[in-house]
Amino acid sequence: MSEQTLSNLSREERRFEPPADLAADANVKEEAYARADSDREAFWADAADRLDWGQKWDQVLDWSNPPFAKWFVGGTINAAVNCVDRHVDAGNGDKVAIHWVGEPDDDTRDITYAQLKDEVSKAANALTDLGVKKGDRVAIYMPMIPEVVVAMLACARLGAPHTVVFGGFSADALASRITDCDAKVVITSDGGYRRGAASALKPAVDEAVEKTAGPDGQSQVRHVLVVRRTGQDVDWDDDRDVWWHEAVDNASADHEAEMHDSEHPLFVMYTSGSTGKPKGILHTTGGYLTGTSFTHWEVFDLKDDDVYWCTADVGWITGHSYMVYGPLANGATQVMYEGTPEKGRWWQIVQDYQVSIFYTAPTAIRTFMKQGREIPDGYDMSSLRLLGSVGEPINPEAYVWYREVIGGDRCPVVDTWWQTETGQIMISPLPGVTAGKPGSAMKGLPGVGADVVDDDGQSVPDGSGGYLVLTQPWPAMLRTLWGDDQRFKDTYWSRYPKQGFYFAGDGAKKDEDGDLWMLGRVDDVMNVSGHRLSTTEIESALVSHPKVAEAAVVGAADETTGQAVCAFVILRESAGDGGPDIVEELRKHVQKEIGAIAKPRQIMVVPELPKTRSGKIMRRLLKDVAEHREVGDVTTLADSTVMDLIKDKEGSGAAED
Repeated sequence: MSEQTLSNLSREERRFEPPADLAADANVKEEAYARADSDREAFWADAADRLDWGQKWDQVLDWSNPPFAKWFVGGTINAAVNCVDRHVDAGNGDKVAIHWVGEPDDDTRDITYAQLKDEVSKAANALTDLGVKKGDRVAIYMPMIPEVVVAMLACARLGAPHTVVFGGFSADALASRITDCDAKVVITSDGGYRRGAASALKPAVDEAVEKTAGPDGQSQVRHVLVVRRTGQDVDWDDDRDVWWHEAVDNASADHEAEMHDSEHPLFVMYTSGSTGKPKGILHTTGGYLTGTSFTHWEVFDLKDDDVYWCTADVGWITGHSYMVYGPLANGATQVMYEGTPEKGRWWQIVQDYQVSIFYTAPTAIRTFMKQGREIPDGYDMSSLRLLGSVGEPINPEAYVWYREVIGGDRCPVVDTWWQTETGQIMISPLPGVTAGKPGSAMKGLPGVGADVVDDDGQSVPDGSGGYLVLTQPWPAMLRTLWGDDQRFKDTYWSRYPKQGFYFAGDGAKKDEDGDLWMLGRVDDVMNVSGHRLSTTEIESALVSHPKVAEAAVVGAADETTGQAVCAFVILRESAGDGGPDIVEELRKHVQKEIGAIAKPRQIMVVPELPKTRSGKIMRRLLKDVAEHREVGDVTTLADSTVMDLIKDKEGSGAAED
């Protein structure tokens, strides 16, 4: 990165005050910021007291060997007990924990906390019978069915760290993760349903296990536990494979849970690394559960009668923190959906289950914008009272559309920033406190130290851009990278060693009020004629045009300017083909919104963008197109044919000046 900080170009004047009734009864109010600032450790100790501990801790935070933190030292806790047993013991066993909605419309299950406790206990006993002991790693490769939650909690109950691998990943990706954490058991299913069709999973597990075999031909994987979901025929190894319905359903529902050390590993989650080798992010039990349960209660203002729905797949950190551990530790009733967001399907579920809190990604919101508001307008979503956004910065127009169309212009939007590494939400509006700005994550939550700094680690003034850092340890922070302490230090803590900051890898800016705007990964920043421009801001400018539904921007090599702005846009269905002058119209729009320096050299109108199954745009593939290279690996895309459609458009939309 050059010495120049990130440009701070666009402005946002709109404000949305909290609803008066929500503000009056909010779980967390303005005073929390001052309370946390005066004694951060006492603040997090109070948050931890919301959980049930076997033994109380001796020390809130041990930061004697940074960057290796220990939280709630000497305390013992069990995540599964906190997520299920304690609610049953408190007399809430009949409360619905999960409204599960399968991909076939008539496939639904309502699971109470008492039923979930029994299933988790039976699964823990079944895993014990398969030889799983405390400390053993278990890989989970499953669709969005209730058994995946049961499997995670059963592992947590035993103290067997799990690694959940997204069910859309390849056998190679699964094998690399099994090998890296030395998993002894894999839990999977015969398949799952996507867009109404059965999709096999067991064959990928078979291939992955084969790839993990050593020189003697033996894999470290001793057993594969298989849920029957689709009824597809599967290859079977009688010595290794076990049916869930035989092992778990026939197990005892009595299981005495052990309390584990607060720093006992809870799970390893793999995220992509710049070297190509995935990074195994390690989260431990006490701090992670404290951070996720408190922020879930705080940011979403959770009440006892809420119906909460996080649309994330359990294979990602959002699914871990805000679909499994956070909500269940809080005794929430939530929706879990197996399928994909087909037109109107999500809004039907909101209507049917009276969902009150809804948490999804900007990519999904922009997809719905493209389809037009008449689809959500056909459903009664008056039950909604709070909306959340996660995964990447939400552009202002998507924020406003989300608030107005989905939220009926009455629901606050909490635009949350956090990472796999942080475990918990770090930066977000508080719905009962903050006057929300479209596109801004606002400021660090109470108890969180977040700042924007320059190359020297100095805090930048309001109205300036720079690099997002976390200045204080927090409970749910990653503890290390699995088996690689040095890479952990080099990746996250080496940028600002003198200050001891965690460098998030993201660019950010402070507006004139000191509120934070996320600008995406620093890799997604372009240097155009010496000016550092954020792809996120240019994308937001494009989407603010009434004809544009979605946009992706990349920097392409340019002999004159160093890098040039290249944009790929999807038009709203109502805009048709946009007309003959659409490219120049959009270029001028960006110039008006940001400035001439940000005007794209090229804009391609495309039918779709390359996205992973989690909804993230694969900008490196678009960069290949913009720089006229052979397109790279497309195996992680939800639809690999998208790149063929984009390449067919190549050469169109070039600027004349």
